[in-house]
Amino acid sequence: MSAVTPLKQARARSQALFDTAEQLAAEFAATAVERDRQGGTAKAERDRLRQSGLLNLIIPGEYGGHGLDWHDTLRIVRLISRADSSLGHLFGFQHLLLATVRLFGDQWPHYYRETVKNHWFWGNTLNPLDTRAKISADGQDWLVHGSKSFCSGATDSDHLIVSAVPEAGDKLVIAAIPSDRAGLRINADWDNMGQRQTDSGTVDFHGVRIYDHEILRRPGPLGSVFATLRPLIAQLVLTNIYLGIGEGALAEAIGYTRSQARAWFLSGVESATRDPYVLKKYGEFWVDLNAAAQATDYAANLLDAAWRLENALTEAERGNVAIACAAAKVLATRAGLDVTQRLFEVTGARATSAKAGFDRYWRNLRTHSLHDPVDYKLLDLGEWVLNGKSPTPSFYS
Repeated sequence: MSAVTPLKQARARSQALFDTAEQLAAEFAATAVERDRQGGTAKAERDRLRQSGLLNLIIPGEYGGHGLDWHDTLRIVRLISRADSSLGHLFGFQHLLLATVRLFGDQWPHYYRETVKNHWFWGNTLNPLDTRAKISADGQDWLVHGSKSFCSGATDSDHLIVSAVPEAGDKLVIAAIPSDRAGLRINADWDNMGQRQTDSGTVDFHGVRIYDHEILRRPGPLGSVFATLRPLIAQLVLTNIYLGIGEGALAEAIGYTRSQARAWFLSGVESATRDPYVLKKYGEFWVDLNAAAQATDYAANLLDAAWRLENALTEAERGNVAIACAAAKVLATRAGLDVTQRLFEVTGARATSAKAGFDRYWRNLRTHSLHDPVDYKLLDLGEWVLNGKSPTPSFYS
């Protein structure tokens, strides 16, 4: 009998996490259509994620986490997004926000341990384009007044990443604080057509106290080459959500075509599964989604290599990751929008029933993809192809 090597043990642990994610995804898929109609907070589902231990995927083992790399963590984000992209969004942001703590501050060992110990679900109020939240000194501490929009997952969160700008200045200040801090009001005002259970509405700050030790200042927002991996992680989280939506839509369309779609009377075939036009479209869907998946996994592997370098990461190496992330984002957005819009062409008129809920795939992807226009990814790629210029690090590139 061969000995169990550390590599085999790691693979077994990783497979167990994927198995757990598959089980949860099946649960989420069973109620996804009805919850999409209801909107609001997916409290029960969020608690299932808390109990599962999957919120700790990216946290290293020495801090109590599972120590997965980004490639596998993002594959699990994609897996959950196939079943329910609202939950995939919240789950993906959990790991983005943990990366934010790791990259922008030196307090991350504390936050990692506490996240594992207390099953923290992190929420987001870091919207760098919304500068209405202002921060001012109050003795040794700070106070925040104002509002933030697109605060995904703030409802039912345990800890928040918040951002604000000084009254006289534009340098972003980012901190990690408890979600029940006095003066915080998390509003139930998210009513967009898609991503209905992401609670991506507004948060109001009424003299919210930020203790000095809660500010992420070493090296601070985008404060080093390593820290500028944060926006690339954000881009790959979004890319995997979009890809998951497309893959989920394709899988559901396949099941419907096989079981319920009818052949058109002029097709000369008895089953929709033999219709040449249906076959052609499924081929197109698969080619585009497969290309997007290959590009996305390649970008994730580059991200892992960059992550391991930490402060030895060079600007050129960072630029290579940025280009790969931009290309994957373009491909996933295009492929996802195509399949979610055209799936009705291979399922037929009956598939437009409200009971089927197939429209949610397009609504979710269209809603999410508008927040970060893919045209600007193509602009970055064009600059790189034609002029050899890597994307300038920002919160979106």
